[in-house]
Amino acid sequence: MLRAGLLEGTVVATAGGAEHVAAACAALGARTAALEADLLDEDAVIAAAGALGSVGTLVCDAAPAFVAAGGGGEGLAAGLEGAWSAARAVANAVWRTGEGGKLVLLAPRPRDGAHAAALGAALENTARTLSIEWARYAIRSTAILPGDATSDDEVATLVAYLASPAGDYFSGCAFDLSAGTAAR
Repeated sequence: MLRAGLLEGTVVATAGGAEHVAAACAALGARTAALEADLLDEDAVIAAAGALGSVGTLVCDAAPAFVAAGGGGEGLAAGLEGAWSAARAVANAVWRTGEGGKLVLLAPRPRDGAHAAALGAALENTARTLSIEWARYAIRSTAILPGDATSDDEVATLVAYLASPAGDYFSGCAFDLSAGTAAR
């Protein structure tokens, strides 16, 4: 299903990290770009989003900011604020005036620290809310909640699937990759 050339003509941008996702999407033909800015500096994020040009899928990885802040309440705030800042900037700069796009929010793994599950729940809620609020702009949003045993390759494969035309059918849902659970 994920074959060479599948993402040809697609631009996948990453914010907050997710180099493994960029590599997997590039291997399937996507052009990749990184949103190079401190995600907690709103002006810098807006400028960086405006410089990206066309973006089909934005992947916001909240885990690095969460871990860098030491988890807990500070990590929760850093991960959520960074993901929201990047999503809003790309939506305003690229998607609202064009043909829409896809937003994928990546949560930290439970082992990443206290309140990792809370950040995952906040990202899931954000994806669900934005799927309604931004539907008029053809923006589809999803969240990925990796489990402790979930590999980077599994996350990257799911993101590549969501960036493909098959991902057009998903919005407002969370993919819980914990052992024994399914998409919600």
